Amino acid sequence: MFEAVEALAAEHRELEGRLGEPETHADARLAKRLNQRYAELTAIVRTHEEWVRLGDDVEAARELGADDEAFAEEATSLARRRDEVAEKLRRLLVPRDPADDKDTLLEVKSGEGGEESALFAGDLLRMYTRFAEQRGWAVEMLDAAESDLGGYKSVTVAVKARGAVEPGQAPFALLKFEAGVHRVQRVPVTESQGRVHTSAAGVLVLPEAEQVDVEVHDNDLRIDVFRSSGPGGQSVNTTDSAVRITHVPTGIVATCQNEKSQLQNKEQALRILRARLLAAAQEEADAEASEARRSQVRTVDRSERIRTYNFPENRISDHRTGYKAHNLDQVLDGDLQPVIDSCVEADLATRLAALEDA
Repeated sequence: MFEAVEALAAEHRELEGRLGEPETHADARLAKRLNQRYAELTAIVRTHEEWVRLGDDVEAARELGADDEAFAEEATSLARRRDEVAEKLRRLLVPRDPADDKDTLLEVKSGEGGEESALFAGDLLRMYTRFAEQRGWAVEMLDAAESDLGGYKSVTVAVKARGAVEPGQAPFALLKFEAGVHRVQRVPVTESQGRVHTSAAGVLVLPEAEQVDVEVHDNDLRIDVFRSSGPGGQSVNTTDSAVRITHVPTGIVATCQNEKSQLQNKEQALRILRARLLAAAQEEADAEASEARRSQVRTVDRSERIRTYNFPENRISDHRTGYKAHNLDQVLDGDLQPVIDSCVEADLATRLAALEDA
């Protein structure tokens, strides 16, 4: 498996040279892409160098250990350390989702449960916002349709990293595991008898596409404008500022009514549309990505849940990984990393098994 490192080390040296050229940095997008790949390869090359060095150290310590017990113990310790580094290297060599270094668009939609589901969608949005704040990410509201009680029928936000991030730590790389149906069990605010109800909300996570990722021709777009509406269908704007953009060749639609300006709504809708077109293109081109995205929410049905939030027991359960904890209040306040870590580990184990079987 480690034979692949030689070619990756050669690519690393080539990138180092390109990043030293002024013309590379004249193109900000190119420089960002090359820097991300360079950081990914640096981790692999440095870990492989450590693995090789430890192999030499183990061999030397074993030779000296033939006559000295202290060196024999040192050889055992170094061998354990080399095994740990080897495991780290194996993980680094697992093929990554090409979208893992991207920012993300995250959409939360209410489903079964009416107003209670919309309130839960608002709770999920708050959870993701707090989680993003803890990691130093920025959250930008793109579009929202509020419910009568202050929840969300649907809400779309952009989550963006500030500056460079380590491989596997970008917004999409972590938040993609949130895609699916989330089930909540609690006493709704509208329940007068104190009975626990079950409702659901769906989460869709897409890598944010830059203009260079997806080519969108004006002739392929149908743009409709209409009047924005608020909770209960009340008009919140007396002008036709809301925008719906349809990509005619694919039928993919993006809508935005959150901004007061029609131009701003059009720009936000185009961001959402590009992200959806990129996801569709990746599904078509990559069977593995397609399989991953099939797990994302299609219908907000309680039976397709990926996670349950049980308020009476203060319990959160992820049904994909078996993760359970009785700190639901903390998770909803943004302490989501342990739950995501369980998904990352499960995904990595699956990828490692596929790599070893290949």
